[in-house]
Amino acid sequence: MKNKINKQKGYTIIETMIAVSLFLVIVTIGMGALLNANLLHNKSQDMRSIMDNLSFIMEDMSKNLRTGYNYRCIDAPSDFNDANVSIAESGVDCWGIAFEFATGDPTNNTDQWVYQISNDTHIYRATTGPYTSSSNFLQLTPDEIVINTTASKFSILGAEAPSATPSNKQQPLVTIRLVGDITYKGVKTPFSLQTSVSQRAIDI
Repeated sequence: MKNKINKQKGYTIIETMIAVSLFLVIVTIGMGALLNANLLHNKSQDMRSIMDNLSFIMEDMSKNLRTGYNYRCIDAPSDFNDANVSIAESGVDCWGIAFEFATGDPTNNTDQWVYQISNDTHIYRATTGPYTSSSNFLQLTPDEIVINTTASKFSILGAEAPSATPSNKQQPLVTIRLVGDITYKGVKTPFSLQTSVSQRAIDI
């Protein structure tokens, strides 16, 4: 009888090292892709939060303007005179707008609301005078949002009361244009928003 010798073959040390190396390379690439995707997701979420903030500001301005009245175009520092802000006046390319709040007293020259696109590229709101004092203005937009003060304006049509200007048959209408950039963690994202608001109270 002949003895049969069973020879069993296995992986060599070189083959094992190659397999382990390939596994480590694949895991490293996969982890890198996963971490990068997570970073992009977080940046996207943060950017979405800032955009939601800007949309909320636009919606809040629209709501307050819709229920307000006596719109006045602020296109010169002299328009911030407390005696002027209560006088309705139309205008285009206004960098600010004053108006009587829905529950305000039209005889009080220091309780109008004012929205302003400031030279420091932010939107501010004042709910009481004196309007020449910067301490009465509250910054609405976060620092990540930079407003283009040249392209961003308020436009007001038909603001004058029919009793004062009989030829005015236009229902008061405000158009808000906001153009600028959002800069967050080194990423700059341009934006452009526009909305038109008609005064709710009948004025024609």
